[in-house]
Amino acid sequence: MMFSSPRCVFLNRCLLSPSQVLFNQFKYFFNLYFLLLACSQFVPEMRLGALYTYWVPLGFVLAVTIIREAVEEIRCYTRDKEVNAQVYSRLTARGTVKVKSSSIQVGDLIIVEKNQRVPADMIFLRTSEKNGSCFLRTDQLDGETDWKLRLPVACTQRLPTAADLLQIRSYVYAEEPNIDIHNFVGTFTREDSDPPISESLSIENALWAGTVTASGTVVGVVLYTGRELRSVMNTANPRSKIGLFDLEVNCLTKILFGALVVVSLVMVALQHFAGRWYLQILRFLLLFSNIIPISLRVNLDMGKIVYSWVIRRDSKIPGTVVRSSTIPEQLGRISYLLTDKTGTLTQNEMVFKRLHLGTVAYGLDSMDEVQSHIFSVYTQQPQDPPAQKGSAPTTKVRRTMSSRVHEAVKAIALCHNVTPVYESNGVTDQAEAEKQYEDSCRVYQASSPDEVALVQWTESVGLTLVGRDQSSMQLRTPGDQILNFTILQLFPFTYESKRMGIIVRDESTGEITFYMKGADVVMAGIVQYNDWLEEECGNMAREGLRVLVVAKKSLAEEQYQDFEARYVQAKLSVHDRSLKVATVIESLEMEMELLCLTGVEDQLQADVRPTLETLRNAGIKVWMLTGDKLETATCTAKNAHLVTRNQDIHIFRLVTNRGEAHLELNAFRRKHDCALVISGDSLEVCLKYYEYEFMELACQCPAVVCCRCAPTQKAQIVRLLQERTGRLTCAVGDGGNDVSMIQESDCGVGVEGKEGKQASLAADFSITQFRHLGRLLMVHGRNSYKRSAALSQFVIHRSLCISAMQAVFSSVFYFASVPLYQGFLIIGYSTIYTMFPVFSLVLDKDVKSEVAMLYPELYKDLLKGRPLSYKTFLIWVLISIYQGSTIMYGALLLFESEFVHIVAISFTSLILTELLMVALTIQSWHWLMTVAELLSLACYIASLVFLHEFIDVYFIATLSFLWKVSVITLVSCLPLYVLKYLRRRFSPPSYSKLTS
Repeated sequence: MMFSSPRCVFLNRCLLSPSQVLFNQFKYFFNLYFLLLACSQFVPEMRLGALYTYWVPLGFVLAVTIIREAVEEIRCYTRDKEVNAQVYSRLTARGTVKVKSSSIQVGDLIIVEKNQRVPADMIFLRTSEKNGSCFLRTDQLDGETDWKLRLPVACTQRLPTAADLLQIRSYVYAEEPNIDIHNFVGTFTREDSDPPISESLSIENALWAGTVTASGTVVGVVLYTGRELRSVMNTANPRSKIGLFDLEVNCLTKILFGALVVVSLVMVALQHFAGRWYLQILRFLLLFSNIIPISLRVNLDMGKIVYSWVIRRDSKIPGTVVRSSTIPEQLGRISYLLTDKTGTLTQNEMVFKRLHLGTVAYGLDSMDEVQSHIFSVYTQQPQDPPAQKGSAPTTKVRRTMSSRVHEAVKAIALCHNVTPVYESNGVTDQAEAEKQYEDSCRVYQASSPDEVALVQWTESVGLTLVGRDQSSMQLRTPGDQILNFTILQLFPFTYESKRMGIIVRDESTGEITFYMKGADVVMAGIVQYNDWLEEECGNMAREGLRVLVVAKKSLAEEQYQDFEARYVQAKLSVHDRSLKVATVIESLEMEMELLCLTGVEDQLQADVRPTLETLRNAGIKVWMLTGDKLETATCTAKNAHLVTRNQDIHIFRLVTNRGEAHLELNAFRRKHDCALVISGDSLEVCLKYYEYEFMELACQCPAVVCCRCAPTQKAQIVRLLQERTGRLTCAVGDGGNDVSMIQESDCGVGVEGKEGKQASLAADFSITQFRHLGRLLMVHGRNSYKRSAALSQFVIHRSLCISAMQAVFSSVFYFASVPLYQGFLIIGYSTIYTMFPVFSLVLDKDVKSEVAMLYPELYKDLLKGRPLSYKTFLIWVLISIYQGSTIMYGALLLFESEFVHIVAISFTSLILTELLMVALTIQSWHWLMTVAELLSLACYIASLVFLHEFIDVYFIATLSFLWKVSVITLVSCLPLYVLKYLRRRFSPPSYSKLTS
């Protein structure tokens, strides 16, 4: 067999080398800056103290970050190793041998057991199933949970045993690797037969890596491996998301660096640049390096870990998973929420609601009439006596309506890809199902929930699908008669064609019928002219129903034979196969008889309406992006209260060129405060010619609904919102088609639903129900943002205080570049003595979670970024300068004789000030906060015994020391407390009214 041949099936992601890890750390300016500072201490002329005072903090910061990265890398490596070590059976001339998935090569014949994951992209050659087919679960590939039917190559399936595959001489011609998981073109040729047998290969013969065999044991030949796998080619490397909060903190630290340079230059300038002034500048840069807090990054990262842990432990949103612990603050600042419809706002559980025959419609309350018609056709009609004159018209009308209903129901019962599966004690056997198993053992499997809903409905009205294989189908009538049909051809549904068809032969009559069903937009041009199709489709769509048009066409034997010959020839084409096949099929799709319309409804998820109302009240604009038709999407938006009852809706007319788009945009511009509904085609035209104007108008709408939206369009809309508004976006979805949107957004949320875990695994946060999104944003997002803002400002305040004290000390002592605190004091200040109280702010909250959910307006304040802004930063800088100056000048004024007394008084006052400031900032006390405060104070008092090198132990035991420290601490904190009290008294924040 002829293939290209990369070796490994799965890609190994190895651990980063130490050099790569270090490069990733030091490519950021501030880590590199602190590294240079630490290295400068090896130069005697620049040394300000012990080496460990610089290297220990830097080492701790790097160790925390590197350990976290190492844990993630090891987890990835372990997962890959497990996947690559999975064992499969390979057919060889010596029999079956065991082989690891990482050793599978192109051309190998691999045996895949039931419920085993397919290790590589393969061509399906044989199955153990008697019906000659198998089912695949593809949820991890395309996000769809419904099973897919796959068929083996016919000439290899007919071989007596699997070992005979090694005896035949054959080859496979396959297309080059590409990302299309829904299509495949190839041919299988057996050369040792006379004449050579060639069979066309399509997606029905392909087993893609990552799928799971749901029935039987299959044998396949490996076609693609490694980077050529469909699943690998469809896996884009997600962008590394950096939170807006982190960027804001980064900006503030740049301002602090500028302040550091300015202060150093001022100090040297006041010395009139005497002597080796350039060396003095470097010493002052080292001396005031505390202006930039090296521990800020670690504190914020550890805070994120705490927030993630709290989210996972929340019993009110069970099953929530935090897959990205770097951006929990993003949840507190979302301005635009972009959501999928099916499976996210709705349950992806289809219920049959309407059968429309043109002149009459049957709803849920009149399905017994449909059942009566079906019953009369199969039980009463053959036994009807000759019609009496008086009853003839009524009977004729009755027969006419019954036959119309019967034809419609039979078409629905036959035109689908559903297979009934009978399961009892783990055995699946279609042939014996009707005899041995009851209806309760039957499960319908299909590639769409719509299909299952339709077949379940035909069962409820009397026509039951009891058996199916790749060549036949059996229906059971109300009179327990079995109707046998031969499947001559099956044309599966595709996203391009938007329809599916089937040609069957009735075994009892020999009649050949072509049935087709599909979306009204394509079926309108296929069925015979009528005056009710468009109107009724619109009416049903406005009720929120998903509409399918069902039609049929009777074929003569000669007509079908001619079609089959052309169809087989087209399927064997290598070039432009899909186009040639479509052309042949379209030759049949003319003047078909319109039978009926079917309407199924997707039920809303629990608590969708209150959740969307909460989001709106919080100032979040919701955009719904769906692949459904315009009327269905509009109705769902109304039902879910995405669009309020008193809100106008502007339905954007279908536009195809620049002129039409211009006119429609002008019409839309004249409307105010109305929701927008637009189709994907119109959206594409608008974005092509009037991107800026359209986005400006759309962003002003209270809600936007984009229907017939492709996955790439969803990602494009997210990207445009980010670029045009500068606001944070959150994307929510549940299927594989939502992954690109989720990865593009600032904060991606995946819903674990019926379409598998593909969206959930690609998201930053995974939830089990859409309603959990409200609590995730209103409570956890809000708390994470406010806590990180308070934490970052306190860490900056802690560093600025000691820097202000150093500046005062140096200016008093003739601008000398001599450190105020040395050795353990400088390390202990930011770690043992103040780290735990400051970090305990990650447990603080201004209101209870119930209040935050009840008043979503509190969330709206965060959208302006007030918790961390240039204003709040400036206030904390002024507070730090005031407190640092007060403590230093107080110590200088009150000390008596020895310099060591200045250190004792100022350092003790500094520690007490920090502890008091934390206590004044806390709004809701947690027992861990109290422990942190008392523990830090106890650690400082206990360590005074060992700090005799820096502090006079005898002096701190005197009354003089105690009153001086008390006075300085009181002067540094009391005015701030008074100002805070007055502000809360005369200009209280919004949340204080709710907590009083």
